[in-house]
Amino acid sequence: MTANPIGCFKGRGADVVVSRLAGSPGPRGAVCASAGNLGQALAYSGHARGIDVTVIAGTSANVAKIDRIRRLGAAVELVEGDIENARERAREIAAHGDAFLVEDSENLDTCEGAGTIGLELLDGFDRIDTILLALGGGALATGVGHVFKTLSPATEVVCVQPIGAPAMAMSWRARSIVTTERTDTIADGVAGRFPISAVLGDLLAIADHVPLVKEESIVAGMQMLYRHAALVVEPSAALGIAAILEDPLRYRGKRVAAVICGSNVLPDSFSAWMQA
Repeated sequence: MTANPIGCFKGRGADVVVSRLAGSPGPRGAVCASAGNLGQALAYSGHARGIDVTVIAGTSANVAKIDRIRRLGAAVELVEGDIENARERAREIAAHGDAFLVEDSENLDTCEGAGTIGLELLDGFDRIDTILLALGGGALATGVGHVFKTLSPATEVVCVQPIGAPAMAMSWRARSIVTTERTDTIADGVAGRFPISAVLGDLLAIADHVPLVKEESIVAGMQMLYRHAALVVEPSAALGIAAILEDPLRYRGKRVAAVICGSNVLPDSFSAWMQA
């Protein structure tokens, strides 16, 4: 899912959103909050279809991703704080009627786009025993998960979060919304604090197992993908591999698919992690 113009899976859902927006009589602009990847995807699709895009990001966001969003033609507004603070600002802008709000995961178009990954996997393999998915806001997990639960119900759906950003995993385990005051993880693409209730409902319907993985396992997963598959990935993309490394007996003897969902990583950071 990294070999595309924006280096992540989110272009699939963003393109569905923007194509429908371009054909509707509503606003000719879109706004989203993003840690980087959704913003790039929306900027890329918006530029292609003549839709003005504004991306709200926290000041802690990956600077390379923010620079790329600007180069793709979107306006960027930085707010103090993290992705949750950015979401508040994006909702304010949309409430004034100036733009269509794209809420990753809550907007079903983002989930439908991600779900096409599941269709491609099922078309390519006669059997998948377990599918491993990075869990952040939930678009990838619920989109792909719904495809598997509908077309391959025997497949185990495992949704993985870092231990330093556990809000959605904790909510899944409690079967109700659990928020956290902060996040502390290198996997910035999945570092949310306030799960969305509707998305949790979808996750409860599709997830069989939601493990939390350590930071050192994420780095080890990145190293493995680079050294054995020549893949440069961002931390969020290595969550599935990290889960296998931490619990190998669970997956031994099974046909396992792990979705590698993004490659937008700062070169200096990647180099340091490869030498860790």
